[in-house]
Amino acid sequence: MNGEIVIRPQRNMFRVGLRELWDYRELALFFVWRDIKIRYKQTAIGILWALFQPVAAMLIFTVFFGKLARMSSDNIPYPVFVYTGLLLWNYFSSSLLHSSESMVANANIIQKTYFPRLIIPLASSLTGLIDLAIASLVLAALMFFYHFSPGVKIIFYLPALILISFLSSTGLGCFFTSVNVKYRDVRYVMPFFIQTLMFLTPVIYPISIAGDKYRWLFLINPMSGVIETTRAVIFNTRAPDPRMLYSSFAVSAVLFVTGIAYFRKTEKYFADII
Repeated sequence: MNGEIVIRPQRNMFRVGLRELWDYRELALFFVWRDIKIRYKQTAIGILWALFQPVAAMLIFTVFFGKLARMSSDNIPYPVFVYTGLLLWNYFSSSLLHSSESMVANANIIQKTYFPRLIIPLASSLTGLIDLAIASLVLAALMFFYHFSPGVKIIFYLPALILISFLSSTGLGCFFTSVNVKYRDVRYVMPFFIQTLMFLTPVIYPISIAGDKYRWLFLINPMSGVIETTRAVIFNTRAPDPRMLYSSFAVSAVLFVTGIAYFRKTEKYFADII
């Protein structure tokens, strides 16, 4: 015995790994709190920036797509229609972007001590939930202004909708942050990827305008079912499409498991090459 202690990450994610994450739960909360403080540090309006981005985007889309292009909005006032889509889309895109950069951004910590590396991208996705909660206040104000009252069904659907958004953004984030450790091209690809994906998601238009021919594209996009179901249960204009929701959950679960599996496979090299 030479007295050397080697610490390695646990290999079985769903048996030992989950217990390890639970043991380090306080560290995860610390990362969430730290990310919130850093994100809005030395800003004039602080956490109100969580409101500025979706509100500004809503105003721009309302003018160009709602007024000038007269985009259909399923008999819902276009400002509240598009803001509902932006609310969930911004959570997904922000979580994905921050998760994909999380390992490189925390390189100094990773090289100094061992802890479950998975905590870092998970914390990035959890941080986005705070921005989502704050931005939801504007949706509540818009619904009050346009005399909408959410249906009771939202109480049952909301946890599932947030879970699907979390699983898909975290799964993709874990995959891209693993790739980003070795290939820094990811930081340049991600903004383009997210912008392109937004136009393939019914954020500024209803899914009905795509027709049946391209419906399969929306079925493989987990955020399509999330946004369409959210609008259906909030505004009560039509019944939610269970196929969209089931498809979104299935795709998000595949993305989550695949992303974490790839992350766990490559994390042993992170400290050496980051």
